[in-house]
Amino acid sequence: MVNAHAFNSRIYEMLYRARRVDEEIARAAKEGRIPNPIHLSIGQEAVSVGACAALQPGDVVFGTYRGHALYLAKGGNLKKMIAELYGKATGTAKGKGGSMHLGDTKAGVMGTSAIVGTGIANAVGYALGLKHQKIRKVVANFFGDGATEEGVFHESLNFAALKKLPIIFICENNRYAIRSHQRSRQAKMNIVDRARVYGIPAKRIFNNDVFAVYQEVKKAREAILKNRSGPRFFECMTYRWKEHLGPGDDLSMGYRSVREANSWIRGDQVLRVGKMLSPQERKKIEAGAEREIKAAFVFAEKSPYPHARELFNDVFK
Repeated sequence: MVNAHAFNSRIYEMLYRARRVDEEIARAAKEGRIPNPIHLSIGQEAVSVGACAALQPGDVVFGTYRGHALYLAKGGNLKKMIAELYGKATGTAKGKGGSMHLGDTKAGVMGTSAIVGTGIANAVGYALGLKHQKIRKVVANFFGDGATEEGVFHESLNFAALKKLPIIFICENNRYAIRSHQRSRQAKMNIVDRARVYGIPAKRIFNNDVFAVYQEVKKAREAILKNRSGPRFFECMTYRWKEHLGPGDDLSMGYRSVREANSWIRGDQVLRVGKMLSPQERKKIEAGAEREIKAAFVFAEKSPYPHARELFNDVFK
């Protein structure tokens, strides 16, 4: 039996940590201290946190270029993450991958990708390997609504359903592919129905609800491992607060309204879950996160840049 209070504390710690890390990344980027493109998860943390709280340490995740919250929620090393954003040798990819290519295989973060949809096939391949080896773990694959327009999305879902693979597909639908609304790209905004076409049980989760995501992913994981019934699919309705690329705001650009953004901001899951805890407990959680975040940025600032010879390492000819 899960202790509700302890669980809420854990969820708040995960949400707060992910939010504050991205806020500090935004600040560092504005100051010119991060030399690579960043896609912030601010506003979308609840999907990654809810899903990863339902996974087990041995499970793995594949994500998108907007993957900061996912990397952290699955237990990725924070110091190495910030060092990677700084382009330092102590980063997750020795400073050569940047914000869009985060990975920590020890934590089960198999990688994030800058190319839309490419992680889907990789996740399906990993799930196929688990099935062949009879390993009782699952793969969680995160992607945006724009990725559902790629051919690899349909090919991968069909194959995963055909082979009854242990994979949970999680579409983080924030409605926008860069600045194009879903209605301008898709004749029918019915992503869950597309998954059902392939015989995959699919459900839409509304309101960026961290607890609903947790409950649904938990049930899906249990069903997959118990019944060997194959994949599950969730379309999680969420919203990014910041611009598509970079640390700033873009509400003045006209492609979305302040009213729309505020309707999501009012439902902020960080504040929602924080209100479930006492002020003293919130303060303790927040202080611990702030110490860790400060230490990570100090580590990144003091770390060396990679040597020039690293240009020729870890590459394919």
